[in-house]
Amino acid sequence: MKLPIIHGYIDRRILINFTADPEVVEKMIPFPFRPHLYKNKAIVGICLIRLKNIKALGLPDFVGFGSENGAHRIAVEWDENGEVKTGVYIPRRDTSSRINSLVGGRIFPGKHYHAQFNVKEENKNYHIDFKSSDHLETSIDATETEVFSTNSIFGTLEEASAFFEKGNLGYSPNKNKFEGLELNTYKWETQPLEVSGLKSTFYENEKVFPKGSIAFDNALLMTHIEHTWKMMSDKV
Repeated sequence: MKLPIIHGYIDRRILINFTADPEVVEKMIPFPFRPHLYKNKAIVGICLIRLKNIKALGLPDFVGFGSENGAHRIAVEWDENGEVKTGVYIPRRDTSSRINSLVGGRIFPGKHYHAQFNVKEENKNYHIDFKSSDHLETSIDATETEVFSTNSIFGTLEEASAFFEKGNLGYSPNKNKFEGLELNTYKWETQPLEVSGLKSTFYENEKVFPKGSIAFDNALLMTHIEHTWKMMSDKV
């Protein structure tokens, strides 16, 4: 049984964003999805999110649970009822929660790999790393800043924030279908991060992303966001 609406708080969310060659990304994503391009580039990334008080909407906060999670995301679009829809395709989810890894695909969408997370947050500095049960590794070191990267494909923080806000509908593979989850935030506020260290064995795999086909673009931070998650109809 799937929960109709989940309520909770995004305690901290870091979006690590890359640009990639569309031809490479297109090989990674199944029909009906295709890359959602920005200035002729595909946009892929990792969402590092700490959730708190997650429970069915209407229940008190104290019955909820929290977890650290990592989601590898690809900005996509698809045709639906004569319209072009946008969102994200999530080929992989990792979580610190044994509950999520056990019930992923039954309550929460998509398979969840169990991972060991190491998190240090102090004086606007962030270190997050995790290693999953199948040895995938991700890490980031970053510091809050007021200056958005001048090297980004996005001209301004506002442009980047608006692009990722449109990616609130995500689909994850599970068996022969794609399970959807829609994020609705009570507010949408992002700020830039200056990244001093970054590792992703997922995006550094040159068998998937040949040398020169992908590049780090920017990182964004969100904190203390009340939200709901709504299960969407599966795609097959």
